[in-house]
Amino acid sequence: MPPDRPDAGNVTIHDVAEEAGVSAATVSRFLNGSGKIAEPTAERVRAAVEALRYRPDRTARTLAEPDRRVLAVALPSFITPFHNALLKGIRFELRGFECDLLLRDLGSEDSAGELARFLQHGAVDGLLVVGGLRETARRELRHWRAPAVVIGAAVDGIDSFFWDDAAGGRLAAEHLLAAGHRRIGVIQSARSELAPQEQRMAGYREALEAAGVAYDPALTASGQAQKHAGFSEEAGREAMTRLLDATPPVTAVFALSDVHAMGAWAALRDAGRRVPQDVALVGYDDVKTSQFVGLTSVSQDMHRVGERATACLLDRLRGGPPEEPRSVRIEPALHPRRSSDVSQEAPS
Repeated sequence: MPPDRPDAGNVTIHDVAEEAGVSAATVSRFLNGSGKIAEPTAERVRAAVEALRYRPDRTARTLAEPDRRVLAVALPSFITPFHNALLKGIRFELRGFECDLLLRDLGSEDSAGELARFLQHGAVDGLLVVGGLRETARRELRHWRAPAVVIGAAVDGIDSFFWDDAAGGRLAAEHLLAAGHRRIGVIQSARSELAPQEQRMAGYREALEAAGVAYDPALTASGQAQKHAGFSEEAGREAMTRLLDATPPVTAVFALSDVHAMGAWAALRDAGRRVPQDVALVGYDDVKTSQFVGLTSVSQDMHRVGERATACLLDRLRGGPPEEPRSVRIEPALHPRRSSDVSQEAPS
């Protein structure tokens, strides 16, 4: 029988290292956001931090390093290339700033509750929250004792950096419509109520209406795979397989995330369909992999957003002149590549 885990208040960095099966130095690099750690190792350390409810001894550290701060990034329970780019931007902006950076898992079912518990017990000097927030979580955040910045949603009374997802949906649809496509399928997560997806769909439908093309709900599909809340290549592959049964067939597909687009591409290849000659493909997020394989995608410039949001948080921590909370809308941009352009060499 394994030994009992230590009480949360007595957990040390060595306990976390033992739980994760790594060295204490690796745990320290993970917590500080310094040095390169393989993704599987980082996942084990993050799971150990959560399982043991480890919190750095802020009092001891403050006595030893009075100028050192503790910052946290609160994330959904799933990490995608989208989030990785954002985290790189955050860490880039923090270079030279004396701090420890913690990653907090908000879960997927009760993210509002997890955030509330963290705000009550988390010993941090500043917080970056990634993703949409329910009203209860917004109220908690407004009354929190330390500076906070929200990334991915506009929240009254709190510094916020968010994307115009409706504009991004319009850009993708207009690009395909301009190429002559009228049977345009859409791939989304099974959790269609997520605000970014709803807004991207709204932009897509606005573009169809403006072009005189009727919206056909039968051309919207999602996979049943629940990994990463439905944001996975497997889900994209399942959804594309369903769209291939449409009659008349789709000639183009707008995937609401690049990870879905990658799965769709694999399904098309398995079915003997060429991209873009048979089916044009557009994704969303413009992650590095998409740029490498030639996927047309809508960019949100995640690295830069991470930098700007972090710079805003640091301004608050440094006690600059009081000012109203910032509300910064990030405009998307479409990057056309081979997956939607038949004039270029086909990538299939």
